[in-house]
Amino acid sequence: MAKVIERSFEATGHTSIMCDFSPPRSGDAAVVDQAQLDVDFISVSYNPGRAVRTDSAMLAAAVQRSGRDALFTLATRDMNKLALQSQLLGAQMLGLNNVIVVQGDPFSEQDRTRVASVADYSTTGLIAAISQMNQGKDFRDGNLRTATDLCVGAAVDLGRGIEEEAQLAVRKVRAGAEFLITQPVFDVDQVARYRESYAYHAGKAGTLPIYFGLQILEQDGVLFSSVPDSVRNELEGGRPGIDMALELYQRFQDARLNNIYLMPPIKRGGARDYAAAKELLAKINRL
Repeated sequence: MAKVIERSFEATGHTSIMCDFSPPRSGDAAVVDQAQLDVDFISVSYNPGRAVRTDSAMLAAAVQRSGRDALFTLATRDMNKLALQSQLLGAQMLGLNNVIVVQGDPFSEQDRTRVASVADYSTTGLIAAISQMNQGKDFRDGNLRTATDLCVGAAVDLGRGIEEEAQLAVRKVRAGAEFLITQPVFDVDQVARYRESYAYHAGKAGTLPIYFGLQILEQDGVLFSSVPDSVRNELEGGRPGIDMALELYQRFQDARLNNIYLMPPIKRGGARDYAAAKELLAKINRL
């Protein structure tokens, strides 16, 4: 299956879209039907809500068997080096070529009475380790029988501070990240400031693909503190979230942000509204 860098705008000259997809809290294979979205990649998230869910790599492999290219997210929080690298070899065997490395949300105080955080790797450390696996070496510097061929992505959150995130992105790229995804972007001017900061800290402009977060909001859905008050007010005033997302998509296009990380609405209880994603994608295709 294709790698992200082979389907990005930088490689094809066409807008590239990946859609965030949450694993279910069950082993019901019917969930794969919900992943039939008209996008370049289905991006399977890792245990959202710190809840027990289907393994991200296994679900991504099932999605690929259904005919959609997929990637999986892998958090450093829950497994040691041995388990993580074994998971990556298994993912490669299942035909997966793309992985996004994240830290994973920290456990709450209540969580920590039931489960421990491992964090054997930092995110940058795991990215570097995957790059080493692509060269045929494991964490003990032992030889793998066959080198992996994984395209590694990393996450950026512009809402946490442009300078800090730019510096962190530089470290992740130097460790081996080949593409980036961002948390939701509501102000495209943030992207220009991020790129300037990245170029300053890296000593050169960034050239790797960045998939910019485009979130579809719903009035009765889950909102996060990163959503600007102006956007919240429009939503509470009755403006449809799909219309707002379509307008933001057009601003992305005007600013030449041509790689999109689409985030369907999150309903109360954690369910995702993939019908809203299909509706938005249909409107995008008519532009």
